[in-house]
Amino acid sequence: MLTKTEELLFAAMIFFLMVAMGSTLTLENFKKSIHSKKPILVGMLSQFGFMPLIAFGLAKGFNLSPLFSIGLILVGCTPGGTTSNLLTYYAKGDVALSISMTFASTILAIVMMPFLFWIYCSGLVTDEIQIPYKSIIGSILLLIIPVLIGIKIRSYNTKLALKIEKIGNFLGILMILFLLGVMVPKNFNILKVTTWQMYLAAILITVLGYSFGYLFSKLLKLSEKQSRTVSLETGIQNGPLTIAVILLSFSGSNVNEILWMPLLYALFVPITSATATYYFYIKSKQELKGSV
Repeated sequence: MLTKTEELLFAAMIFFLMVAMGSTLTLENFKKSIHSKKPILVGMLSQFGFMPLIAFGLAKGFNLSPLFSIGLILVGCTPGGTTSNLLTYYAKGDVALSISMTFASTILAIVMMPFLFWIYCSGLVTDEIQIPYKSIIGSILLLIIPVLIGIKIRSYNTKLALKIEKIGNFLGILMILFLLGVMVPKNFNILKVTTWQMYLAAILITVLGYSFGYLFSKLLKLSEKQSRTVSLETGIQNGPLTIAVILLSFSGSNVNEILWMPLLYALFVPITSATATYYFYIKSKQELKGSV
């Protein structure tokens, strides 16, 4: 568990991070998401259809404990993060679609996260493990407030919003390192029971997300740029949001174990996302040469 000082520091970091996330979004994104009906629909089906199912399948397939399963499934139920917007740019994808998807999934998460969590985690409830659905809904609503503040800042002062966004990107990495630095020394017992299956599950949830998102998009005849975008948006989850929801919603000794899979996910997602982005970048270069 975190100390009071660590909790306050984490709360300040997550608040600013959510403001930074909101500062990347505008009401124009919402309008675009309405007009781009098919790509957005495909993206949301991938985000809230495939990812929770993939997480549940990995938890069952690798026979993870109920607490570790809850953490992994919550990762799968989380909306996309702003990192995917930047990586979509490098992957030669559709940046406008990426931002629109991030906006749509963040708003839909208010309803979809607790609903999907109930579907996939209700079977894990025991006398020792209780899932606080009301607290989860409250936490998500609470975390949406700084996102809305960020959107408001963007509408009034774009330059300030861009500065906040840059700080937020750095702060997201810092927050994960902070939690790992705090949690690992206190939880060597959890580290000892971290199996190769858990490491593999933390890697595969993103890899399968990229793959399903891309193949599903191609199957429904989205363009190559749109398919790359849906792929990255599907595989890259908002890790800090997942961690914040857990810390705000759960209490007691179970928190550390529930938190472990999201932390492992956050540890590996920079590697998998960089690999996927580089693959799409090389693919776009080859396609460009082939068309000349």
